[in-house]
Amino acid sequence: MRSAQQDTGTDTGIMAFRMGLVGRGIRLSRTPAMHEAEADAQGLKCRYDLLDTEAGTDGSLAEILDRAENAGYAGLNVTYPYKQDVIAHLHQLSDAAKRIGAVNTVVFRDGRRFGHNTDFWGFSESLRRGLSNANLDSVLLIGAGGAGAALGHALADLGVTRLMIADTRTEVAQALALGVGPVATAVSNLAEAASACDGIVNATPVGMAKLPGTPIDAKLLSERHWVADIVYFPLETAFLKAARATGCRTLSGEGMAVFQAVRAFELFTGRPADPDRMRQTFRHLGEA
Repeated sequence: MRSAQQDTGTDTGIMAFRMGLVGRGIRLSRTPAMHEAEADAQGLKCRYDLLDTEAGTDGSLAEILDRAENAGYAGLNVTYPYKQDVIAHLHQLSDAAKRIGAVNTVVFRDGRRFGHNTDFWGFSESLRRGLSNANLDSVLLIGAGGAGAALGHALADLGVTRLMIADTRTEVAQALALGVGPVATAVSNLAEAASACDGIVNATPVGMAKLPGTPIDAKLLSERHWVADIVYFPLETAFLKAARATGCRTLSGEGMAVFQAVRAFELFTGRPADPDRMRQTFRHLGEA
């Protein structure tokens, strides 16, 4: 099997890469444009495909991975609902992916599949840059799926001393709390948790264009809260809009989307990406 580097434009001497995103309902993703524009800026060729199982991509997750690897892809990004299911089809996990139990980036190399989690670093970097000096004493994390797992571990590493995790699937919240460690507990009463926390993070799809609403009752927000959302379409979710109206400091899903792509680009190509350049592409798409 040829590697992605061997599937290059040898006639032009320009190294070419093919990547993709596998997920459900991802037609509006800005990830392809960020990768393709960054590659172009670095003098590379990049084709980034959307493998949307809700819109024409056939087969099981295993079959999609097989087709991509056989076609010479450098790798795939993975999003909802496959970040945990994909692990069964990989040969090796990075330390972060192993710890979190979720993968959002798969690299194909030398006939093996390597799983990484760039959401972990992406969210951490976004919070550090976008909400500097945020009070991390007590945080409520809503959502314990693949994205929530990455954010839970990221928040613990950032120094949160009390992490309350809520999910409609109680057993999933409990499992994540156990994995994160002693700072984390699963909670079911959102009103009590909101009254006791300094920050609230939405790691669910609630707020997306196709799933409107807020992850908790907006009346539970207080101006002392800081509020972060991982949803970026729309960029201003109903949750963030309500938080701003309440006087909260807010963090949109833009930073995590950009920084996870920055790290994934390097994993796919072996070259560092320019975060500011990728952010510009992200914002340009929003304006369009």
